[in-house]
Amino acid sequence: MNKSIRILVLSLALIGLTLLSSCALPRINAQQRTFLDISLEFLGEYQLPKMKFQDTTVGGLSGITYDRQRDRFYAISDDRSNLAPARFYTLKLDINNSKIQKAEIEKVTFLKTKDSKTYPKGSIDPEGIALTPQGTVFISSEGSNRELIPPFIGEFDLNNGILKQNLPMPQRYIPDANGEQQERGVQDNLGFESLTLNPTGSLPSTGEPIRLFTVTESALIQDKDPPQKDEQGNFKPQITKCRFLHYLISDGPPIILSEHLYPLSPNPPGAMYYGVTDLLAIDQGGHFLSLERSFGLTGFGAKLYQVFTGAATDTSRIASLKGEIKAVQAVKKQLALDLQELGIKLDNLEGITFGPRLPDGSQSLILISDDNFKEEQITQLLLFRLKTS
Repeated sequence: MNKSIRILVLSLALIGLTLLSSCALPRINAQQRTFLDISLEFLGEYQLPKMKFQDTTVGGLSGITYDRQRDRFYAISDDRSNLAPARFYTLKLDINNSKIQKAEIEKVTFLKTKDSKTYPKGSIDPEGIALTPQGTVFISSEGSNRELIPPFIGEFDLNNGILKQNLPMPQRYIPDANGEQQERGVQDNLGFESLTLNPTGSLPSTGEPIRLFTVTESALIQDKDPPQKDEQGNFKPQITKCRFLHYLISDGPPIILSEHLYPLSPNPPGAMYYGVTDLLAIDQGGHFLSLERSFGLTGFGAKLYQVFTGAATDTSRIASLKGEIKAVQAVKKQLALDLQELGIKLDNLEGITFGPRLPDGSQSLILISDDNFKEEQITQLLLFRLKTS
C-alpha cells in the first residue's frame, strides 16, 4: 500500500469515528437511566351501581388485584366487619373496544382467622390486596389506634378466605398508645393501604420466592415533623416521610429485606387529607407506580407517580426520620399523571392494578375508588392503556 492510499484509509477511518461519536448513540442523562419511558392513555370510566350481593353491601372497595389465569379481579372492601364480615369480591369486567362495558360481582369471600371464624366487628381494617401465583391473596389491615385495630399483613386462601400466615411487623409500626399519648407507630387510619407483589410471571409449581411491597399512607408518629411557618405566618409546604417496606416470602419464615424513605409530595392547595393509597410493581428492577390521593374543599384529587427504589438507603435501623436527614437517599419519584387533568369528576381513588392485554397488545391499567358506603359517592373504575419502552 503506497503512502497516498494509507492517508486516504486513515482519513476515512477518522471520519467514521467522528460520525459514530456524534450521532450513532444518543446521550442519556441520569434521569433517563433511572425512570422508564412510560405513557398512560385514559380510555374511559365505568361506575359500578349501588347493590347488595349475598346479604352484603357492595362498597368500600379500596384495593384491587388481577388474576390473569382466570381473567378475574379481586377487590377488597374496607368494611371493618360493621355491615357484614370483612370480605373481598370476585369481579368480572367486560372490556370491549378498549372500554369497560360491564362489571359483574360473581362471588364474595369472607376473611377468616386460622380457626375458620370471621373477623369480629372492629377487629380488622382491610385496605390492600395482592394475588400470588400460589393461589393466595395478601391483605393489609391499615390499623386504627383510635379503635385499637393493629396494623398487619396476612396471607389468606383465595377460595375460603382462611388466614394462612401473618408477616412480621416491626415494633416501630405498632402504636404504643392512642390519642395524644401515642409516641410510636402508624397514625390513626394512615397505615398500610397499599400492597403489591413483584411481577415474576411464575406458575404455582415453580415455587419462586415472592417479593411483597407496601408503603405507609403517611408518616409514622416518630417520623412526623412538626408544622413550620414562614415569616408571614403561613404554613410551609412539607415533605411527609412515609416508610416503604420490602418483604421476601419463600420456603422459610418471611423476612423484611429492606425499608426505604418514601417522600410524600406536599399537600395540594386546599387539601385536608393526602396520602399514598396504593402501589403497583411495574417490573423486577425496582420500578413502581404509586397512587397519591387527596381530599379537600374542592373534592377528590389523585396523582400517579413513577417510583424507583434502586439507589434508596435502607432505613430499617433508623429509629426516627424527623428533621434533616442528609445521609438518607429517599426513593426517587417522577410524576406520571395528574388525574385531575382527565376532565372528569374524581372520587376516592384507592386501588390500582394491571388488567388484561388490550386488542393492540398493550397493557391495561385499572383504578378503583372507595365510595365509603355513602350515597353521594360512587365506585369508580378508570381504564388506561399503559405503554413502556
